[in-house]
Amino acid sequence: MGVERFESSVVAGPGGVMTDEVGVITGEVTVRTEVGAGQVSVRIQYLDADEWYEVEGSPLGPCGDPGPGLHEEIVRAVRHGMPAGLTGFRPAEAERP
Repeated sequence: MGVERFESSVVAGPGGVMTDEVGVITGEVTVRTEVGAGQVSVRIQYLDADEWYEVEGSPLGPCGDPGPGLHEEIVRAVRHGMPAGLTGFRPAEAERP
């Protein structure tokens, strides 16, 4: 199986989103979640820009259901602001017994 990719455009919430390469990104962004090889990579770019940046804390390890549901959870988190990146992010699937 290859890499699955999910993308959504959203406005980053208060505090923006922390990236490894350039620090905090704010405003209108595109969020990309890539699932493959047992990992989940989360990248972000300013809307319609060419450059993508790794969200701090990416890649995530294996997740319960690393499909579109996980991507939507990440997008909701971006809408609320992720000034610490993925630090402390826990997908809902990981909390189920």
